[in-house]
Order: sequence, then C-alpha cells, then structure tokens
Amino acid sequence: MKNILLTGSSGFIGTYFKKKYVDKYNINLFSFLNDTLEELDLSAIETIIHLSALVHQMGGATKEEYEKINLKQTIELAKKAKESGVNNFIFMSTVKVYGEETDTVYSENSECNPKDEYGKSKLKAEQELQKLNSDSFKVSIIRTPIVYGYRVKANIKNLISLVSKVPLLPFSDINNRRSMVYIGNLCHLIDIILEKQPNGIFLASDDKSISTTQLIKIIVKELNKKMYLIKIPFFKEILKLLKPSFYKRLYESLEVDNSKTKIFLDFENLYSVEDGIKFMIKGKNK
Repeated sequence: MKNILLTGSSGFIGTYFKKKYVDKYNINLFSFLNDTLEELDLSAIETIIHLSALVHQMGGATKEEYEKINLKQTIELAKKAKESGVNNFIFMSTVKVYGEETDTVYSENSECNPKDEYGKSKLKAEQELQKLNSDSFKVSIIRTPIVYGYRVKANIKNLISLVSKVPLLPFSDINNRRSMVYIGNLCHLIDIILEKQPNGIFLASDDKSISTTQLIKIIVKELNKKMYLIKIPFFKEILKLLKPSFYKRLYESLEVDNSKTKIFLDFENLYSVEDGIKFMIKGKNK
C-alpha cells in the first residue's frame, strides 16, 4: 500500500479523497495550521497531494496573504519533499491561472495571464514547482474549473438554494459554456496520477460544458420541482452594471478542453455531468 501525505484534508476535496481511497492508500495527514514543517517526517512518503490553499475570497485577501499560503508554504513543503526522497508532488491549481471568463477554450498549453491575486499566486507556485521537477521528483500540476459535489459551498450551493426557493427566475436562454468537474472525476484523476506519477500540467473537467440555463434545468429536475425560466427586458444589462461579478458567473463562458490530459494519462471520467449533479442534489458522493 502506497504511503501518501495529504494536505488540506478537512476541505471539500480532501474529505472526499480520504473517504473514497482510504482502503487503497496509506493516507498520512499534514496541516499547516496544526503541525510544523520542521517536525514533519517524510522519509516513508512516496507521494504528496497538496490541496491546502487560500482559495478565492469574495471578501478579498491581500497579495501577501495569498502568496504566504499558496506560494511560500507550497515551495517550502516541496523542497523538503525533494530532499526527503519523495517521488511525486501533486499540486492542486486552478484555471484562474489562465485569466477570466472568455470565449476562448483553454487547454493545457494555453497562455497564462491571471487577473486576480489568487490566480497569480497559484501560477507563481506552479512555476517554482516546475523548477524542482526532476527524474526522481515528478511534479504533477492539476488545474481545475469549479469543483462540485455533495456539500459543495460557494456559488453552486447558492444557486441550488435559489432554485429550491424561487419558482420563477429570469435566466432563460443563457447560451454560455462553462466547464465544471465533479469531485468524483477529479479524485479519479488524482488516483491515476498517483499510480503513474507523471510530470506536467493536467486539466480536470467533466466531459462536456453546460450553460447556466442547462445547469438550472438539471438542478430543477433532480429537485423534482416546477420552475419557470423567463426573460426580463434589460435584466442582463442591469445585472452587468450593478453586479458585474455575478453577471460574469451567470452569462459569460469559461470552458476548458482536457483531451490532451485524457490521452496522455489514458483515462476516462467515471461520471457524466448529469450524474454528478444528481449525486450533489441527492446528498451523496460516489
């Protein structure tokens, strides 16, 4: 049984991974809040899955705060891992390293131009990690769009709550394209990387992108409720003016194509986007 170290184990992804793969891997835990790097013994660890991060803060966080957690702590852990003989370092990054919403479809080789401090800190960490990559220390970077599943928080949770309470919404015929990844598909990708220990940049995504309108319709179906989607004149324009960040998430596109990742690693997703949303709504993770 492979010995791995998991950071960010109490988070959304870490909690799922522990439960799903507890019988396949000997999972050791490390917390930057509760443990010290100086006392961390990595002599028996083969792979590190580094999930711990300061994610995008709606209330705002400083450049220094993002870089302390997402850059400085990451590189300190990676350097110690390499010195200790760890074979593989898996780093959870984000599609925010590419930039913001756009009609361009991002791929593994797309140019990076992050616009916020969260994305910038993640890209800097990627770049420093790649300098540490070697034949004996393989750095695997996973970039993810929105990750969803049972007990997800933030935007998806807010949308489900809105749909469950309001029978009439002005979100008819939104034709954007947004990529997401069900947590079961993301952790399956992590599992594949654990087995193959490749170096490089990999993209996680469900097999198809969906529009905001399609997403709402699937949620409505799984909630088994009636919902009327309508058009309100100038609603889109008013929302863009008054709530630009909300407008971007609802109306603009952020799409990725991870076909190169799937071909290179020779894997397929386990779940469709419809399956993932169903599991999320029904209160289970598979």
